[in-house]
Order: sequence, then C-alpha cells, then structure tokens
Amino acid sequence: MCKVLVFAGTTEGRKISEFLEKQKIQTHVCVATEYGETLLPKSSYLSISHERLDETAMKEAMQNMHPSLVIDSTHPYAAEVTKNIRKACEETKTEYVRLLRAGSTEDTKNDSSVYVDSVDEAVEYLSTTTGNVLVTTGSKEIHKYTKIENYKERIFARVLSLSNVAEHCKSLGFEGRNLICMQGPFSTEMNRAMLKEYDIAYMVTKESGLAGGYPQKCQAALEAGVKMVVIGRPEEEEGMNFEEMSKFLQKELELDNHWKVTLVGIGAGARDQVTLEAKRCCQEAELLIGAGRMIEAVAEVGQTIYEAYRPDEIISYIKENPEYENVTIVLSGDTGFYSGAKKILELTKDDPQIETKVVPGVSSIIYFASKLGVTWEDAALVSLHGRKENLMAVIKENKKVFALVSNAEEIRQILTKMTEYGMGEVTVRIGTELSYKNEEIQTGTARSLLHYKGENLAVLYIENESGGESPVIPAIPDDTFVRGDVPMTKEEVRSISIAKLKIKKDAVVYDVGAGTGSISVEAAMVATQGNVYAIEQKVEAQELIRENARRMHVDNLHVIEGMAPEALEELPAPDCVFIGGSKGKLYEILDAIRKKNPFVRVVLNAISLETMMQVLKYTEENEIEEAEVIQVAVSRAKKVGSYHMMNGQNPIYVISFTSRPAKKEADPENEDDFVLEEINLDEVEPEDMTGDIVEDITKVISVGDLTPEKIREEMEESE
Repeated sequence: MCKVLVFAGTTEGRKISEFLEKQKIQTHVCVATEYGETLLPKSSYLSISHERLDETAMKEAMQNMHPSLVIDSTHPYAAEVTKNIRKACEETKTEYVRLLRAGSTEDTKNDSSVYVDSVDEAVEYLSTTTGNVLVTTGSKEIHKYTKIENYKERIFARVLSLSNVAEHCKSLGFEGRNLICMQGPFSTEMNRAMLKEYDIAYMVTKESGLAGGYPQKCQAALEAGVKMVVIGRPEEEEGMNFEEMSKFLQKELELDNHWKVTLVGIGAGARDQVTLEAKRCCQEAELLIGAGRMIEAVAEVGQTIYEAYRPDEIISYIKENPEYENVTIVLSGDTGFYSGAKKILELTKDDPQIETKVVPGVSSIIYFASKLGVTWEDAALVSLHGRKENLMAVIKENKKVFALVSNAEEIRQILTKMTEYGMGEVTVRIGTELSYKNEEIQTGTARSLLHYKGENLAVLYIENESGGESPVIPAIPDDTFVRGDVPMTKEEVRSISIAKLKIKKDAVVYDVGAGTGSISVEAAMVATQGNVYAIEQKVEAQELIRENARRMHVDNLHVIEGMAPEALEELPAPDCVFIGGSKGKLYEILDAIRKKNPFVRVVLNAISLETMMQVLKYTEENEIEEAEVIQVAVSRAKKVGSYHMMNGQNPIYVISFTSRPAKKEADPENEDDFVLEEINLDEVEPEDMTGDIVEDITKVISVGDLTPEKIREEMEESE
C-alpha cells in the first residue's frame, strides 16, 4: 500500500519521486526500464518496479496499492501511455494529476533549424542532404534512419549505454565509431566536442525541454555551425510543471518544508575564477539565486534561476517556493568580506527549517593584488560600495590601501579630495572588469587621473609612501591649525576635553560653536569610522574649519552652517557633544541633544563662574549623574632678557557628564511607581528625623499605614 503512485519517464518524474521520499511519503514508482530504477534512491519510503504496463496491469496495480493520488510523469511523446493511466484512474476512482516536462525557456525556432513533425519527416529531409548526421532521438525509431543512402557512414547514433540497446543498433548496421553509447543529458561543451569530433553537419533531436538538454544542444549547434533538425513536441497538454506540482503536494499532503541553502562566493566574476567547490554547488542547485551579473557567471544553460540581491527578498522567495530544497545563493567576491552573506546568515540562524553552508571565494581585492604583484597582508582593506568611510584618514595612516568603489564618479571624487588634501602625487592604480577578457588596469597619480573615465565597478590600490609616518597626537600643536581671528581651544585644554569626551571609533560627535575646528579635527581623527559635525554660524570660521580638515586629511568632518539648537534638528543622534560656545542658549542646546540621545556624553569649556554655575544647576535640575568639574590653568615660559618668566593663561573650567533619562514622577495611585530605598536609621539622629527628612522618606516609602506621624512616634519611643 502506498500513498502516492508515480509513473515516471522523465527527469521531472525522478525529481518528484525524490521530493516525496525526502518528505517521508510512502511512494511507489513505476519505470519502464531497469536503468530507470537505478537512478532513484533506495529508501524505506520508496518502492520501485520496472516493467511496461498496459491499461489492465495499471488498473490492477492501483487496486492492489490503493494510492490516494497518481502522478503521471511519463514522456510527452508517450501519448498512449498517458491515455492508459488516465483510463485506469477513472475506473478505479483514483485522483489523477499530470506532471509536465519543462519546455525550453527560450524561443529556439530560428533560421538555422529545420522543424519536422516526425522521425519519418526527418529521414525524408536528410535524404536530400549531404554530410554527417548525429541522431539523438534514442533507439526506438533508429531503424527508420536505415532508409538514408550510405547511412552506415553518415549516421552517428547516440543512444543509452544499455546492452540490449547496443545489440539492437548493431543488428541494424550502427556500430564502431558510428555508435555512441552514453547517458545524458549532455552539457553544451560535451555536445560541441562531439559535433566537432565527428564532423557533424546535421543534428537530429526532439524538442525535449530543459530536462532533456535541449537548450544545450541548440547552443552547441549554434557555436559549431551545425544545422538542427528538430522533431516537434506533441500538442500542449494540461497539467502542472514541477514547481506547481511541488506546491500542490505541499498543500494536498500537508508536508513540512526544509531547505539546504549554500552561500557561494564566486570571486571577481569570471568563470575561471570560481572555485571548483563553488562550481559544484552551483551545478547541483535546484535553484540559483543572485544578482544578474553573478548569475551570468555560474548558471548552466536552462538552469532555474531567480535574480535578486536583497537578503530579505531572497529568504522570502525561498520560503514561498518549497519545491526547491537545494538552493545556492551566489555572491560576489568572498563571503566574509563586505558580503551579503552576513545579513542572510543573520536572518536564517534561528530558523530550524533552513540549513546553511558557506563556500568562500576569491575577493577582487586579492585578485587585484596578485595582478599587481603586491602583498595585501600589510594593507588596509575598505569598501565604499554602498558605504561611507573616512578614506583620507585611512590613506594617511597606511602605506597601502585597497578600496572597493561603486562607480567612476565616486573614483573622481576620491581623486579630487586626495588632491585637495595634499595627496595629489600619491600613486593610484585602478582595476576594472577584473578577471574578464576586457580587464583594464590604469596607473598614475591622484592628480593625473582626476578626469578618469571607466567602468562602474572598480578596485583602487593607493600606495602612499609617507603613510603612517604622522601618528595621531593627543594634542596637535596650535600652530598646526589655520586660525585667523577666530577663537580656538588651546592644545592643553583641547587634549583634556577630547579625553573627557571618551570618543569611540564609530562615534557621532557634535562640536557646537566649533570656531577654527580644532576640537572637530581631533575628534574626527579619533572617530575614524564615525562622523563629526562642526556647528558654526560665522562664515569665516566655516572656511577655517574646512581648510583645517583638509590640512589634517579628515573627510569625516562635516561643517554645519547655522546656530544651535536649530542647526541640530536634521543631524543624526550624537554619542558625544562638545560645547565651546552657546550664544546664551545653553539650556536649549542641552535639552535638544538629550532629546536625541538620553545617554549622550557632554563636555563644556567655560571661562566664567556664571557659565559653570549654569551647567551645574542644569545637571542638578535634570538629575544628571557623573558631573565633573576641573579647572585647567596653563602657564607658558617666555624669555625676558636672559631669564624665563612664566605667563599664566586664563583658567578654563572643563565640565563633563554623561546624561541619564529623567526619572518618572511617581503616581500615588500606582504602587509600582514607588521605589523602596535602603535607609540606615542608625546613622540618623532622632532630632533630625523631622521636617524635610521625614518628607523625603515618605516620598520613597509606602508601607501600609506608615505616615510621618507614625515615624516620629517610633523614633520618640526608641529614644
């Protein structure tokens, strides 16, 4: 007894049988030959018989097995067999479904092919021609080709590698070099090789669809200059393709879904750069997913593909198509270097239905390094493809930099900025179409390549001989900055202020009232992976900030023209804020930045006691913790005659704190709003347990009937 009875005669029939076996559905498969049986897996869920059944035998099989469903996946040319299966199902009242063989996805009818309705017509046409003929229509009607004059020399028969088939062909005169016993389907390369080896002028084939290797035959014939003689398919019939059938069975049999998903890095892009393991995974995939360019590099002719690159879209498609259990997702470069693999793995890590495997590839950066003959172990590797990086700082800090770049316009912007930042003579090499036949490598300086025109995707190699020779100094000397008449935070105070900001590499930093931008520049040199926003209303100061940013090679510094807090509205939430000047709007600025980030780190410089007291009052009113005030008094030696005198500079108050969210006011009606705090009454004198202290206690304690009067009574009794 079985649940599903499959009449198999096509690749689709084998695939649907394997699909049912994986789902642990009791299935019996009827195949016509012993060879067909060998193609199916051995399993306790799969039983197989190989014999040709007539209508009566089919009816008996259904009566004995009592299947709830019959799947007819016989060959499209076996019309009589399909007729018998249908009739047997009608008489046994068994549900019948037709599984169709997939046709070609392309319009294969062209001027280089001859289309006929039967083998007889093909023989008739070939009798009027000269040249060798490769027959790929099987052995069933091979005898008809004996009508062709000189057929023993002209006809090359490609048939199954079965002894009875070979003997039958030999008995007709097809033997030796003219008898090719092999099992298909065949790749384009294999077909092309045979056509050239046997000097074929005509290839006879049936329109056998994707599974039968028809597209591969067409492509090989086109490349070899061989005319196709195509025996057309029978009229289109009703039924479901493999994908539709799989979904039907999922619903009909209430099957569970499970997918094996392989993430494959295909390297720079050309087929020759794809690893053998990656090729194997792509070839074995039931479904190939990736961006168009990636798919093109690895897809076989006729392979099922889905073009997509967004991880969420890819995962959704996989789950919407349970018929594809073995899925390969192709990704450019290496799966561990700025790859979409990261997001896909995040989306699938907790999904019990998806099993993932990662196959690495050769990154275009590594390929480029090998072409240039340089090592990459000591180089900085960055990607600007859909991302922002402080590239100027990276170039300044490293002798060798490799960068992935999206397009020519982005390359020109980088070269322009390098030139503006004093690195116009630095050597730059641009690699485009890497690994492809039209691969191109251009070499020059940043200045000489300013008007670069090339392909979109590229890899840059920047060789800065002076890179890394100017380390980040805790306090850059004052005379390094262009100052003009704009106030500037002096280097000693600046050093302390930067330290108090506690800036991380990826921080977002505000410099409010930036002046010359000395704080902004140093903050940008610390936050190499973040962004610094210098807020300044004076035009002269804005230009000074930009000039100082260029001098120090920082391109993650952004000048915001305007006055805080209004100028802060469109900016991303800050991690750290330095306030050098507030124009009388200190409280408004503090409120604005704390609204953006309740946990923001703030540092202020003040020269007056009034400003310092303002800040302290604000921190007290807003219950801000960790407020710290230090006074910095710097004296510099000045030579007076033969002596050195110390000249004191104005003392500066450096105030720093980390904001905290404001505490919620307790609701008297809500017991959950009251917090019990530990109070050591042994440390409190009885005479002090009056007035404000009692009131403070009752603000945080609510236990039964405890009241201020009762507290006093308890204290008096204890006295």
